[in-house]
Amino acid sequence: MSLYGVMRTGVSGMNAQSNKLSTVSDNIANVNTVGYKRASTEFSSLILKSGSGNYDSGAVETTVRYAITDRGNLQFTTSATDLAVQGNGFFVVRDANGNNFLTRAGSFVPDSTGNLVNTAGFQLMGYNIQNGAAPNVAANGFGNLQVINVNQMALQASASTKATVAANLAPSATNLTAPAGPANYTSKTSMVTYDNIGNAVTLDVYMAQTATDTWDIQVYQGGSLLAPTGPSTTFTFDTTAAGKGALAAASTKSLSFNVPSAGGSTYPFTIDLSAMTQVASSFDFKATVDGNAPSAVDKVSIDSKGVVTAVLKNGTQLPSFQVALATVPSPDHLTPEVGNVYSPNLDSGNVQVGLAGQGGLGTIQSGALEDSNVDLANELTSMIEAQRGFTANSKSFQTGADLLDVVVNLKR
Repeated sequence: MSLYGVMRTGVSGMNAQSNKLSTVSDNIANVNTVGYKRASTEFSSLILKSGSGNYDSGAVETTVRYAITDRGNLQFTTSATDLAVQGNGFFVVRDANGNNFLTRAGSFVPDSTGNLVNTAGFQLMGYNIQNGAAPNVAANGFGNLQVINVNQMALQASASTKATVAANLAPSATNLTAPAGPANYTSKTSMVTYDNIGNAVTLDVYMAQTATDTWDIQVYQGGSLLAPTGPSTTFTFDTTAAGKGALAAASTKSLSFNVPSAGGSTYPFTIDLSAMTQVASSFDFKATVDGNAPSAVDKVSIDSKGVVTAVLKNGTQLPSFQVALATVPSPDHLTPEVGNVYSPNLDSGNVQVGLAGQGGLGTIQSGALEDSNVDLANELTSMIEAQRGFTANSKSFQTGADLLDVVVNLKR
């Protein structure tokens, strides 16, 4: 046995216990860090080959593990952009240099430019689904991802092109001989449309029953008749037992015309009246019109699938982005980086990107954050263990040094 070996083993033990104390300190410091994953120090022995008559003390080495797959408790908040993953998966985030990382820290808020960023400054990534586009997912990488920006979700003006109508015309109305108009109508209603720059344009719809089961419908704007571009303004109803008051098969089903717009231009507009009926009930007219005026974002909502919807000040709901989730075959082997994020490596396996609720990925909880998975009581216990272990190893080192002094003093 070598006394120097005893001292080296003692130093190795003190170093190992110092590593354990370091992970404990890190865990305690981050006990309230959103999405933080506990680090732990694992010990393994390093044995030296010894002869039959002596024993050469070895050493101890340490490996740091991260409990990334251990989920923390959910803490509910009042912010719709605070996000937590319920189940497997990580948020995909990007730093200022354009590098992508994975994280469970979902405390996102809009920055000065409207990008959703967490407390470490990482930007949340997702897929653009504006105008009804489907998410263009690249399953084996970060392709097609964009920074989610709530300022881009403000609605731009778009001209109205179509109104879908559910209406009933009263069969008890008096027959009129002239075409429908401001001075001659049985029923009248109005609908609001939007021109090319978002100005509201009111269209007045006049209806006149000109014969049994036959109606004339005309549209005016500002007192001026909008000339129809379709074949007819006459609508006939089938009131037989088979027809049940719906429009006759040979009847006109829609009205099309050009509406004057700003700058002297016009925009084409069609009223779909195919669902209109004439049954024994009072007049009723409901219209759903496309197009919109420009509007600012009032608030943002995010559903369990990660669809980010802008709720505008005019009440319009505009789905604009879908949050991406990612995973790797072995999450506990991910490499921790500054800012409570992780990067993949050879041990973790390649990144697989997808959408919440699909392909084994969890769902997204809006208005919630995932707490750290650190148990403070366990960490304090580990701290005492590390302290005792360090002290014991220092005694081993001190004893070896004392014995070495005895050997040196033999010469005196």
